Amino acid sequence: LTGHNADQSAHRIIMDIRMPRALSALILGGGLSVSGFLLQSFFRNPIAGPFVLGISSGAKLTVALIMITSLRYGFAMNSWMMIGAAFAGALLCMMTVLLFSGKVRNMAQLVISGVMIGYICSALTDFAVTFADDANIVNLHNWSKGSFSGADWQDIRVMSVMIFTAFILTFLLSKPIGAYQLGEAYAENMGVNIRTFRVFLILLSSILSACVTAFAGPVSFVGIAVPHLMKGMFGTSKPVVLIPAAFLGGGVFCMGCDLIARMLFAPQELSVSTVTAVFGAPVVIYIMLHRAKERSMS
Repeated sequence: LTGHNADQSAHRIIMDIRMPRALSALILGGGLSVSGFLLQSFFRNPIAGPFVLGISSGAKLTVALIMITSLRYGFAMNSWMMIGAAFAGALLCMMTVLLFSGKVRNMAQLVISGVMIGYICSALTDFAVTFADDANIVNLHNWSKGSFSGADWQDIRVMSVMIFTAFILTFLLSKPIGAYQLGEAYAENMGVNIRTFRVFLILLSSILSACVTAFAGPVSFVGIAVPHLMKGMFGTSKPVVLIPAAFLGGGVFCMGCDLIARMLFAPQELSVSTVTAVFGAPVVIYIMLHRAKERSMS
């Protein structure tokens, strides 16, 4: 790590490639897990998450459009522009999901609506990528499938500022989130301004999802599975415990999945979303079956 008595090429590989990749998986994985926890709290739905509700796909679409535009017209695009584009797409899809939430009668229909929004955004992204220059299609394709491999130290600094700021703000909302989970009437009696509180949840979850998508592309099932795994591990649903636990758990989970994606079929590399889906999808299936069993017993 220090470079003393070591081969310089090995030192550069570790410090300029491996370390930024591991740190980005840790930071972005934590942010994605916290975003999923916020969405599950907001919708009171255990399978709500940025990927399932189409929020990640909306962010992917706007980032892909601005990437293609910058490549076509030759203007420089920095990390802040990517985050801004991703935030706009995530917020737009979030607003669309909220619009549907006022029209549908149950959460299953809302989740289906979110999945359909995600498919539409993914289709539009694939359509837009076909117009990219041939030299840039590979990079766009790899990013659109989900990968932590493209981060450098400048990206680490930017994502750290955004993710940790959103994480701290989320942690400060632990008490209102706990009250909200017990019902809106209870939260209001505890002094929570429901309208303002909901706006904060929407903004924080959108910012976290946008940062992840801007730097790593869409990463599936982390936001759904990890909060439930942490809830089972710690045996509590208290936000003051689950928020930091979800952040650490999401980071470790994504680091492990990224290692598997890189090493399993080396030198070929899987997309990290493929690996997270393999481990995350069974958790979602278990949650759905468990809820169905609880309904039948009641």
